[in-house]
Amino acid sequence: MTGKECEDCPCAGDAGTVQPSIYTDRRARVEVQRRDIAKLLATIGGLTAVGSLTAPLAGLTQVFERGYSGPVYSDGVHLVDGEGERITEDRLADGEQLTVFPEPRPGIEDAPTLLVRFPESAYGGETNMAFTVSGYAAYSKVCTHAGCMVSDREGATLVCPCHFGKFDPTAGAAVVGGPPGRPLPQLPITVTSDGYLVATGDFEAGIGPGGGE
Repeated sequence: MTGKECEDCPCAGDAGTVQPSIYTDRRARVEVQRRDIAKLLATIGGLTAVGSLTAPLAGLTQVFERGYSGPVYSDGVHLVDGEGERITEDRLADGEQLTVFPEPRPGIEDAPTLLVRFPESAYGGETNMAFTVSGYAAYSKVCTHAGCMVSDREGATLVCPCHFGKFDPTAGAAVVGGPPGRPLPQLPITVTSDGYLVATGDFEAGIGPGGGE
């Protein structure tokens, strides 16, 4: 090969230097792209995992941070169901229960209330009979242990599903099992002349885990 031909050769350069071929460059670029894609997928996977953990943690935060800053009820406030319908005197039969709210629904997280109905002769213990009417009694639904909703039952006993606190609705919602340190606060209620259940005041004690402090 002549000097001119060598100078024109694409591999010409500094002495002892070999220029990489186009195939080598292409393989290198592909390898870099693969590494970048792998890093991206790993990042997305990590974010997804964090997100999946964040959701239940947020739910727990809401449960444990519930606190009563009342008042929720006051004299003459109607009790309503989840659809906003007022509760009539004949709404429940003996042994039944219903989650109710104050009609204006202030402080909705503190408002859920358990309305129960039993024969009047069934009530005793710490039940404030002046707060009952026509066999109805009403208690805060917010557990006094950790602020979960008392939503289960075992027979007539009200049960909180979080830590299995148990309350007797015929004895002033006294604690009959589990870790809660005090009863569910009772709400004073009566029946209006036109047959609707209303509160005559607010809960007798603060509701939730910090309500007794």
